[in-house]
Amino acid sequence: MSQILTEAGIFVGGGGAGYATVQELLLKAGNRHGLIAGATGTGKTVTLQVLAEGFSAAGVPVFMADVKGDLAGLAAAGSQTAKLHDPFLKRAASIGYDLSYRAYPVTFWDMFGTQGHPVRTTVLEMGPLLLARLLGLSDAQEGVLNIAFHLADAEGLALLDLADLRAMLVHVGERAEELKLRYGNIASESVGAIQRQLLILENQGATAFFGEPALELSDMMTVAPDGRGRINILAADKLMASPRLYATFLLWLLSELFEDLPEVGDPDRPKIVFFFDEAHLLFDDAPKALVDKVEQVARLVRSKGVGIYFITQNPADVPDAILGQLGNRVQHALRAFTAKDQKDLKRAAENYRPNPRFDTETAIKEVGTGEAVTSFLDPKGVAGVVERTLVRPPQSRLGPITPEERRAVMATAPFGTKYDMAVDRQSAFELLTAKAEKAAAEVAAAETVPASGRAAKLEFNHARRYAPYAPGTAEPDRPSPKATRSSGSASRTDSIVEVFGKSLARQLGSKAGQQIVRGVLGSLFKAR
Repeated sequence: MSQILTEAGIFVGGGGAGYATVQELLLKAGNRHGLIAGATGTGKTVTLQVLAEGFSAAGVPVFMADVKGDLAGLAAAGSQTAKLHDPFLKRAASIGYDLSYRAYPVTFWDMFGTQGHPVRTTVLEMGPLLLARLLGLSDAQEGVLNIAFHLADAEGLALLDLADLRAMLVHVGERAEELKLRYGNIASESVGAIQRQLLILENQGATAFFGEPALELSDMMTVAPDGRGRINILAADKLMASPRLYATFLLWLLSELFEDLPEVGDPDRPKIVFFFDEAHLLFDDAPKALVDKVEQVARLVRSKGVGIYFITQNPADVPDAILGQLGNRVQHALRAFTAKDQKDLKRAAENYRPNPRFDTETAIKEVGTGEAVTSFLDPKGVAGVVERTLVRPPQSRLGPITPEERRAVMATAPFGTKYDMAVDRQSAFELLTAKAEKAAAEVAAAETVPASGRAAKLEFNHARRYAPYAPGTAEPDRPSPKATRSSGSASRTDSIVEVFGKSLARQLGSKAGQQIVRGVLGSLFKAR
């Protein structure tokens, strides 16, 4: 076989005696999701690279997270001088595959903007529901977050980055009494709890993720001029140190696809395929609400033509409710050193349709590097019988590329420098800060009237009030005690907002007050 595509799908591998002759992943079943599992060093990366090449060759865009930096080799052709060339030739001959090398169209992305084009979204696009679930908020805290989003929309305060959201939460907290009758109780404890969770997210690097220009999914779902799907690679080596941010990004991406893409049913090939490496980070210590959200998206996004493939060391890392939706599976070797390992191995074997020619549990223990037990959906959508398979060698380079090669690839991005420069337009933080500064300036100006001027004004008013009346003129009207009391009563019934505003203005009027407020704002909002 000289092509990586068969008549109906992607050629994954085969083998000699005791192995499957041809194992293929049907393109029509590509959106039925999948799993690539196995211990470290058993060949998961090669399998991931092979599937990515196959989908790209079929004109399907691909997205993947590059945890170790070695998937970047997809952007360069393999070489006959490479260390693994001879083993690859031997394996290719054993499965009847004519090995040739070529590079693939790649776009590099990086949430931190160093190893690829920056990836950003706005707080508004993330939305209160997804944010609340990612932050693990209680029902009361989620209610406060929804109030903040609703009020920002009503008052024209754009929520673009974390500074905007923090400012809006402070604004809601300060107006708690006023908003209580309209939205319900707003406890300061709830506002504080949300701020603390945002701080955790911010400390993991989320500041760079939230902002503009926001990523347009259409820039990921592109096809190269030669008809091959573009492979989008997210640099995730640093991102792995921030598991909450990694989970935030992946779940947001899936949610955006689900909301934006139309229903397509069962297409001949997927619209886009996602490979999520280190999948356990999505589920470790995750609240049930978050796991439920991943399950819901995985179940429903299939009808949008989106395929999701989880890569992890052990299938037990993936919750059963999600594992049951993964129809295409490649299981590399599992090591059973402990009682728990043996239990996990047995459980993994039970998830496959038995093959009478061999014992699945034994095969999972015995397969070597580059080998796997595989099961792919057949044309009717039924899980195929498990087979031992030698995975075909990749056409692209196995391993990282140089920084110079990476920069050259980035320069050829179809969208140019669209995302390279951050945009910080006027939004909630700037508008609320300007409002506070204006109030401070007005009160400061009022309180700087010279004392002598105030005394002269009082003396003039006193003289006017008690001066002898000119002949022939009527005595000027004087406020009655009743009127005076009425006026005082009215002043006491000022609205809570006015009272708060006057109090804030008095504090801001003094230099000490201004320093205090600047200190508070500096601690709550990021420096601009």
